[in-house]
Amino acid sequence: MQEVKEKKESAPCKPEDYELCGHFINAFQIIGKKWNGLIISSLCDTEDMRFKDLARCIEACSDRVLVERLKELEKDDIVKRSVDKETGIISYGLTEKGVELKPVFDQVHNWADKWA
Repeated sequence: MQEVKEKKESAPCKPEDYELCGHFINAFQIIGKKWNGLIISSLCDTEDMRFKDLARCIEACSDRVLVERLKELEKDDIVKRSVDKETGIISYGLTEKGVELKPVFDQVHNWADKWA
């Protein structure tokens, strides 16, 4: 005997009915914050960058905001801040956690090249 399943008509989902994984929400709060994507993307392309070089890559971001975002990303363990003991030069790079975002940003770049 074969069961016939009836197709139930349901109302379209409303945004307030959605439940998202907390990890997904947290990830987008970090990478979706203004300038963070460009900062991470810039650091994906090189091992370490000095502040002035990073600021040059993201000209529209003020130095004050860039410093603030770098501190936040450092707190989130995505960016590491290094000080050269001999010269005192400060540079920024990605932590292991940040490096794992590289394939994600590569895909975003591919999508943007095609659709944006």
